[in-house]
Parts: sequence; C-alpha cells; structure tokens
Amino acid sequence: MSRIERVFKRLMGKGQPAFIPFIVAGDPDLRVTEALVREMADNGADILELGVPFSDPSADGPTIRAASQRALQKGVDLKKIFRLTKKLKGIDRPLVLMTYFNPVFRYGLKPFAAECRESGVDGVIIPDLPPEEAGRWREEARGFELDTIFVVAPTCSPERIEQISKWSRGFIYCASVTGVTGVRRKIPKDLRSVVRRIKEESKKPVAVGFGISTPDQAREVGRFADGVIVGSAIVKTIEENLGSADLVARVGHFILSFAEALKC
Repeated sequence: MSRIERVFKRLMGKGQPAFIPFIVAGDPDLRVTEALVREMADNGADILELGVPFSDPSADGPTIRAASQRALQKGVDLKKIFRLTKKLKGIDRPLVLMTYFNPVFRYGLKPFAAECRESGVDGVIIPDLPPEEAGRWREEARGFELDTIFVVAPTCSPERIEQISKWSRGFIYCASVTGVTGVRRKIPKDLRSVVRRIKEESKKPVAVGFGISTPDQAREVGRFADGVIVGSAIVKTIEENLGSADLVARVGHFILSFAEALKC
C-alpha cells in the first residue's frame, strides 16, 4: 500500500475527506514555494500537490496559466523542482506532481520516474496523457513505486470509468466540470451523482477538483467525495499577495480555512 493509499484509508476510517491543496512550483519563486508547501502541511493538508509549470497548460484556466508563466520566467524547470522536492522529503505528507506529458517526455520517462522516487514524490498526474496511451509510463511508474493518478471527466461512460479505475493508483481524480480549472461560484448540481457513478464502478478513493473555491464548497463536496482538491483559489490568493512580506502567512491562513471546514 502506497503512502497516498494509506492516507485515504486512515481518513476514510474516520469518516473524513482528504484535503489536497495545489500550488504551482516556482510561483512566485522556489524559495517561497518551499515555505508554502511547509505551510500547507502545517495548516491541515493531507496530501500536497505541486504543479510543474508548462508553456501550454491546456487543462488550466487563466489563474494557473499566469502562475505557470511567472514560474517559467524565473527559469523553473524539472531539475530545479526535483532539487526542491528533495528538500521537502522530511515532511510527513505524500507529495504529488501534476505535469503535462511534454516535460516528462523530454526528461525521459524512466529518468523522470527514477528522479520522482529519489526526490520523495509519491504520485504523478498527467492530465493530457490518455490512459490507453500511457502503457509505457505506467510500467516505468510501477517500477519505481509511483502512483499514477488519472482524471475522470463528468461525461465519462461507465466502461471508461472502469478502465480508468483499473489503471489508476492512489486515487481517481474527478474533474467537477468539463473544460479547464478555475475559480467558480457554484458546485455543479450533478457532481454528487458523478461521484456516485464513479464509486459504482470503482473501489478506489475519489478526489474532486476543478473549481472548488470556498471552504463552504469544500465542505459540501467533502460530504460525498473521499478527497477535495483546491487549486485555483489558492493560486489566486498567492497572486493577490505578490510582493507582500506576509504572503506565506496569508496563504496559510486561507488554506487553514479549507482544512477546518473539511474536518468539522
């Protein structure tokens, strides 16, 4: 059982969802990212998710796109991110990288998987890599005991969900909406039924992301999902506090509000 699976097993035994905050590595720089990751762990995160900046993030909305550009302008790349994750190995939380396939392909599938394992990464999400085309990657990931987490869209058929469940390890990432990431005012009315459909086809934990923007929304989703992923709202808070001496503390306070909503 992987570290990610152990987190879900422990929390599901307590009737609690996992809280999974997301930030972009290198936004606004890697020093601040390190401080933010430690702050996330200290403020209630159960699993930590780091985005690898990419020039054409097709699954991301304007907030995360802007964060990726800020990181790229600072020269952030995979080698620098792996140096960062090695510094974070002492944190007692599983760490997941979310990346597009192009950086992985250019790095080399086996070297990327090996570096993930060496630097303390527990799982990888590659949203633009279809599961049926991921055979070679899944083989490399298994060889280095990495969880590969695939995304289920709300429009997926039961047959497709069953396939994705078979190939996913750690958990299944349920996108709350079709389209791109971003802050949204409301949770889709049919989201509960989408999660229910996934659970009918899979015994693996289901974590919901894309658009969860407030603690109240997180609490609502946490009532029927095994995990809640919050990304754009946190990245937007970082953007709003760029240049502030207490950026890390402000973001930490925002993250804590989600953790408290999910644990009550």
